[in-house]
Amino acid sequence: MSKRDFYEILGVGKDVGKEDLKRSYKKLAIKFHPDKNPGNHEAEEKFKEAAEAYDVLSNDQKRSNYDRFGHDAPNMGGGGGQGFSGFEDIFSHFGDIFGGGGGGRRRGPSGPPPGGDLQIKLPLNLKEIAEGCSKKVKIKRYRSCVSCSGYGGSGKASCSTCGGSGQVRQVSQSLFGQMVNVATCPDCQGSGTTVSSICRDCSGEGRIREDSVINIKVPAGVAEGNYLTLRGEGNFGRQGGAAGDILAIISEKNDDFFERDGSDLYCELEVPFTKLVLGGNCRLPTLFDEVDLKVAAGTQVGRKYRLKGQGLPHVNSPARKGDLYVVIKTRVPEKLSGKSKDLFHELSELQAVDEEKRENSFFQNFKNIFN
Repeated sequence: MSKRDFYEILGVGKDVGKEDLKRSYKKLAIKFHPDKNPGNHEAEEKFKEAAEAYDVLSNDQKRSNYDRFGHDAPNMGGGGGQGFSGFEDIFSHFGDIFGGGGGGRRRGPSGPPPGGDLQIKLPLNLKEIAEGCSKKVKIKRYRSCVSCSGYGGSGKASCSTCGGSGQVRQVSQSLFGQMVNVATCPDCQGSGTTVSSICRDCSGEGRIREDSVINIKVPAGVAEGNYLTLRGEGNFGRQGGAAGDILAIISEKNDDFFERDGSDLYCELEVPFTKLVLGGNCRLPTLFDEVDLKVAAGTQVGRKYRLKGQGLPHVNSPARKGDLYVVIKTRVPEKLSGKSKDLFHELSELQAVDEEKRENSFFQNFKNIFN
């Protein structure tokens, strides 16, 4: 079967930049992560496929070769990519994407299996995003059993089935000779030890499910889809296995006044008609304080004012901030007092002569076009 195009796998165009490429790969890696899809062969293949595609496209030389020769590119492992041999190879190579752990800890050749990762959604409003914040979140997770200290029971001894290695070797014959398959020991589940008396509180698992409250520190400037990795805060593994991680995925709440575009903000401000004509200051709320916006005389509806540095901080450079763009609107009063009506009538009469001159000039120019 022919291999899929690497750009298609990651859902990006051929002109994609490195940051967007990395962001797209992260989403796929989280979606098809083996800890999230245990026993799902299709998800496992898509995880490997995305990893191989990112390995090529994130490397300038490999990407250049791939763009020219496709999957037949030279020096590309024979198939356009690195040719990962297994999950350990993938996680080792892509540790930088997930902060050194690939979003989850993998089990070594022996020892108890690690706990799974947890994924939570972290809703934030623009104020929290602008200033950074700490959020307390209640979760359910597996923690080490206090009664047995995480061992699953008492009378701990080396597993007689695997000799304490946590693995068993199965030898079979085939047309190609003797084949050796190494698998997790079914009796100790890879821990290398067994217990003679099973703990009643955890039924031998070495962990119990409980409610916990965790505190998550969120830096300023995060955006929808970004995520924070809390190392070792996920589920504890069975029988003393290492704890997984928590992936806190940022979700932005809609704001009634501001709209976000990267680090820039946009808003609309209603200005009285008289102030558009005569000019003046208008009070404007921002995410940080309240400012006076100076509206120039004769300002038209739809004009855009830029307030430098009143946007959101950049997540990697908090000292740098985006801008706030204010679009001018106005509201025509539906009801007027008697005095207000008189004043508008008087203004209308004063402007009538100027309006007539403007109209005459317009129609005269229009006629001249066809003469």
